[in-house]
Amino acid sequence: MEKQYSTVYEQYRSEIYRIGWRIQYRMKKIRYRERPLYENSQYPSPYYTRSSEEKILVRDLVDKLPPRGKFVIEKLYFQHLTEEEVAQHLNISQQAVSKCKKKMIQLLSRTANY
Repeated sequence: MEKQYSTVYEQYRSEIYRIGWRIQYRMKKIRYRERPLYENSQYPSPYYTRSSEEKILVRDLVDKLPPRGKFVIEKLYFQHLTEEEVAQHLNISQQAVSKCKKKMIQLLSRTANY
């Protein structure tokens, strides 16, 4: 009797483990899917001018980035590609794209604060 309980227990344990892994995998895919920089629905019509000015400012800042960093930021935020897709374009790892993105965002932040 104890053996049968152990088998059922192990079966449920492994099923729960698989479900947990699937959930983690889905969340990882969602997390690496970057969000668009501009959301048309974000600003209602009275703020259209403000959003346009912000778009111009962001574009100017991105244009001042080094070529590779500019490519990464444009693909991730303007063209809505994932880090993995950008990595395939550049023939580098997803981790390298992530590091480049982080450096470029820090550079943008420092540049925008001056």
